[in-house]
Amino acid sequence: MTNNPFFARSPLPYELPEFAKIDDEHYLPAFERGMAEQLSEIHAITSEVEEPTFDNVIVALERSGALLKRVSNVFGNIASSDSSAESDAIEAEISPRLAAHRDAIHLDPKLFGRIDSLYGRRGELGLDPEQLRLLELYRLRFVRAGAGLDTDQQDRLRAINVELAASATQFGQANTAARNAATLILDDVSELAGLDSAALAAAAANARSLGHTGKWALSLQNVSNQPVLARLTDREVRRRVMAASLGRGFGADGANSALAARIAALRAERATLLGYPDHAAYAVADQTARSVSAVEEMFDRLVPPAVAKAHDEAAELAAAMRAATDEEDAGLCSWDWQFWSGKVQAAGASVDTETLRPYFELERVLRDGVFYAAEQVYGISVRERGDLIGYHPEVRVFEVFDAGGEPLGLFLGDFFARPSKRGGAWMNELVSQSRLLDQKPVVVNNLNIAKPAEGEAALLTWDNVRTLFHEFGHALHGLFSDVRYPFFSGTEVPRDFVEFPSQVNEMWMSRPEILANYARHFETGEAMPAELVERMAATERFGEGFRTVEYLAAALLDWAWHRIPAADPRSGVSDPDSAYVEAFEEATLRKAGIAVAAIPPRYRTGYFAHIFSGGYDAGYYSYIWSEVLDADAARWFTDGDAPIREKGRLFRRELLSRGGSVDPLEAFEAFRGRAPEIEPLLIRRGLTVRSGQDGR
Repeated sequence: MTNNPFFARSPLPYELPEFAKIDDEHYLPAFERGMAEQLSEIHAITSEVEEPTFDNVIVALERSGALLKRVSNVFGNIASSDSSAESDAIEAEISPRLAAHRDAIHLDPKLFGRIDSLYGRRGELGLDPEQLRLLELYRLRFVRAGAGLDTDQQDRLRAINVELAASATQFGQANTAARNAATLILDDVSELAGLDSAALAAAAANARSLGHTGKWALSLQNVSNQPVLARLTDREVRRRVMAASLGRGFGADGANSALAARIAALRAERATLLGYPDHAAYAVADQTARSVSAVEEMFDRLVPPAVAKAHDEAAELAAAMRAATDEEDAGLCSWDWQFWSGKVQAAGASVDTETLRPYFELERVLRDGVFYAAEQVYGISVRERGDLIGYHPEVRVFEVFDAGGEPLGLFLGDFFARPSKRGGAWMNELVSQSRLLDQKPVVVNNLNIAKPAEGEAALLTWDNVRTLFHEFGHALHGLFSDVRYPFFSGTEVPRDFVEFPSQVNEMWMSRPEILANYARHFETGEAMPAELVERMAATERFGEGFRTVEYLAAALLDWAWHRIPAADPRSGVSDPDSAYVEAFEEATLRKAGIAVAAIPPRYRTGYFAHIFSGGYDAGYYSYIWSEVLDADAARWFTDGDAPIREKGRLFRRELLSRGGSVDPLEAFEAFRGRAPEIEPLLIRRGLTVRSGQDGR
């Protein structure tokens, strides 16, 4: 197939992939040629007769695999955001082959020998700091991939990696299918009491698209607590929504919970092969946390005050529920929390989040909020490119320019949910910035905002607004990248640091000058009233106990699955089923002291895509680990009298532009003048220690 669009660099601006020419039939041939080409390039490196040099080993590795990277970047995004039966089949076939390909490189003794030779002479090579770091991290990557194991151990490692790759693909595809299958189809519109006309129209349109004309469909997001629970007045319907959400991967649909246990066992075995006591120890060794104890100390600091605050909130909601329903024995359940939280907020100093939605129309939030904030802080500008085509009709393409008008790269926005898209929100890179390869970045933000009915405005929740700002923070991390080597580009940083720039970007959503620019009524254009803005600030503080417990429960589940050592009998369960996994979850949460009946973990094992198919294994802690840095940096942004543009320039130069070319925690400490402190986070979340607690 000579006309495969992946076989050459795209001629489009910024090497945007030629999506109009790409078909499913192009992927496998491109993967196969890409792997073959890279192995040939590796052979050329190992066959070099001259002694190893930085250029003929490390730079050659950085230049290798160009075709494979092109097709991998595009297909990885398509498989997540616009999957099909064809792409699912390709993914199932290619994932284990890619794992074997990576092992063929990392376990090549000649290649590792040349890298190790350079490493041993690194002080004599005259390398600059970025080159030295690149050499050191290449060697570390090969060692952590098993380059130092004997032949039998490497054979077992190859088998584990192939099975893990296939299992992660299976988990991800099954998770999307289970989420779609759990869609709640309702026959009577009265069951949707509490939803506004736009939401009703969207539910009807959703049902029609699924073949249920005349009915209403509530599709699930890939979290436990569904946003629609805040609005549905029918308690039984709320219970059904929550049951559908929590049941994914369990019961009759129990394949994923069992698969998760198998994945955890394989990871534990691999960690043991590589000389670590468990997968968590392996996973954090090259992160900014460095050690298991550092992560667990953070958990110990956060769990007690979070649980105490959640119990206080639960008591308040239960009292409101009993008073309104006149049922003394009415117990607050998980499907009640969001609904009664909204009622309590509306009745108090804060505000029901549904009252805010008319002021958050997608287009205005995007242009006058997200883009405007980036312009104010960093001086960039964004212009839509209607002449450039994305991978789906709903994808929009924007060109991003620096303060002086210099082109930075492309930003693609894919904002709406659809059955072919996995849940959640994320950023991908289609082209990574590199001065070595003369490439500028092309980045994608994927969200899952409920698509409105035709002709209706896309009104956002406050959480949707936060997600828009958060994901654009990832996009800025990629767009601002200014490194020589692709190894370090953009978000190629430790996983427990990668969320830091995105979380910092959330701070601008509620800054008065930014909020005033985008929070306008979608029909009248009137600014959000000052009284509503003040009450919204109170809303920001309401429910922090719930949000922190929900998150920590998921993070602790992830941690528990990956703290199981290979020698532990639990890691060798021959046929784990849903009952085993549910018992494991219950025991984990109870032992951690975070088992709050009305607050399920943000993700349960059966649909925890982050850790079983998304690369966050033993790393879901990173969101709050990064938030420690974020809260500290946010305080820096608001302290002092320096102009915000000057602060943005410094933040971009010292942290956002450098990717992984410097140790990110060291860069943060140099930028801040000290190590990060947790107190700003505790204050932000309202988790300051109460009398009688030591917070440990």
